[in-house]
Parts: sequence; structure tokens; C-alpha cells
Amino acid sequence: MKNILILTLMVFFAIPSFSQKEMPLYNNYHVPNSISAPDEEHAELGEDGILRISKVSFPTLSVYLPPKEKATGQAVIICPGGGYWILAAGHEGADVAEEFAKRGVAAFVLKYRLPSDETMIDKTIGPLQDAQKAIQTVRENAKEWNINPEKVGILGFSAGGHLASTAGTHFHQAQIDNPKKTSLRPDFMVLVYPVISFDPGIGHSGSSKNLLGENPSQELLDKFSNEKQVNAATPPTYLVHAKDDRVSIRNSYVFEAALQEKGIHVSTTYFESGGHGFGMVNPQSEIIWMDEVEAWLKKHFTNLP
Repeated sequence: MKNILILTLMVFFAIPSFSQKEMPLYNNYHVPNSISAPDEEHAELGEDGILRISKVSFPTLSVYLPPKEKATGQAVIICPGGGYWILAAGHEGADVAEEFAKRGVAAFVLKYRLPSDETMIDKTIGPLQDAQKAIQTVRENAKEWNINPEKVGILGFSAGGHLASTAGTHFHQAQIDNPKKTSLRPDFMVLVYPVISFDPGIGHSGSSKNLLGENPSQELLDKFSNEKQVNAATPPTYLVHAKDDRVSIRNSYVFEAALQEKGIHVSTTYFESGGHGFGMVNPQSEIIWMDEVEAWLKKHFTNLP
């Protein structure tokens, strides 16, 4: 735990203007669908500069608020990637949240539970529970955080993109207690090199194995192949992907097609190259996808009540 504290302090002091606090996602750490087990969470800063957190069993939400004079009222919950094995918590988490806050968008980094049969009764729904709880928490605290509760979106990278798209296609079934009947539907999704499908010809086998297990049923594979779960209520979506990504761009293509078929607004930034895991900046392109997303948010989500 000591190294986690040191790394947390490093991130905190590197971005003092926007990082407000890290809070437990569930009150008193009463985490649903959990099995009592030792807390083995581990954080490591690699030689490549990437902060990786593994074995997360106690989820948290880190709050990054813009100055009030810059606040747009929009909010985004950020799900780092990592194949449902680790969380790339820096360049796909804290760094992104800081940038959104600079642009006037309140940002919340979700440190979601990583699927494990040792810490969860049903690991297939653990991350989704945390995503739903994050949406619920942001909406129910919207006034305190100077947020419009009808402008709360979700963003995810890679497997975090799978989680974000799951939140955007499975919101009709609450996996958490929701006594206030708070809407668990994100108002928009931003999916960056996302895993979408668990179709063997498209999907990322590691993410599928970690979330669903070694030999999932076809029913389970279909349930969490989110291009198959799109309906008329699915939120507007922005997709970012490179054509040479090892997580096949076909994930984004099939999701885009499913959204279009249902008449859901979808916009894209598709790079010719860039590979996987580039975070906010694709070094092989002059296009800054966050600029494109910012313009999209201003165009489509500024005039909401």
C-alpha cells in the first residue's frame, strides 16, 4: 500500500489545480457483489512512464473540477483501459481528467474493480456496477459539483471503452441499489480505441477472458458484445481509433454501423496509423482528438437545459 500512496501523492502534486479528491465509490467501502478478501491492490510506474494499477477490489472516484468561471456544466466519467487486467491510470486517466478540467468539463476518473473470482461473486458485472455507481454519484451530487445532471457522459479507453459502452447499452438494468431512481444512462459516450465486441473474429480475447472467464457461453458473449445491444435509447457516441490498432478498428466500425442503423448520432476520428494505447495524443497524426471531441460536445450538448 505504501507505493500506492507515494504514486497517488505524485499524481496529486503534479496537478494541484484540478485534482480535488479521491473518494470511495461506495459508502463505508460496502462494495456490492464482493467477497471478503485481502486488499492486494498494487500500483507501479513503469519505465515507459505508464502508471499501472492491478488487483483493484475497492473502487474509487477521483474528482477534477474546472474553475467555476470556465465550467460548461458538462461532466465526463473516465474509464482507463488495461484489458480488464490492469488500469492505465495516468495517460488514460488522471492526465485526461486534467485536460478536460482545463477545457471546462468536470472529470471523474473511475478506478473500477478488475474482474476476479477471488473478490467478486459474479465478476462479469463487477465493473459495470462501478460504472453505474459512478454515473449515479455524479448525477446525485451535480449541484455540489456545478454540473448539469443532463450532461453527464462516459469515456473509456480500450477495455475501459468496453466498460463505457456497456454502461451505455445496459443502463436499463440496474446492477446497483438505486432508491432515488436516478438515471443510469450516460448522456453521451466517447470511446477511444475501444473493445466493443467479443465476437472471436473482432474482439480482444484477453479482455473477454478476464471479464467472462475461460469458456463463456455464447449467450454471455452476445450479451457483452455491445454492438448487439444498441437500441434507440443508446446515447450519442464519439469514436476514436487507428486503423493499424491491434485491437481491431472493426470494433468501432461495427458499433458505428449499429448506432447508425438505430438512428443514433455518431461521429468519429479514425487515424490511418497510431497503434494502440496512445492516450490523448496520437504521435503519428497532427489531429488532436480531444479538440474534435470538445467541438462535438459544444455543438451537441451546449443547449441542453
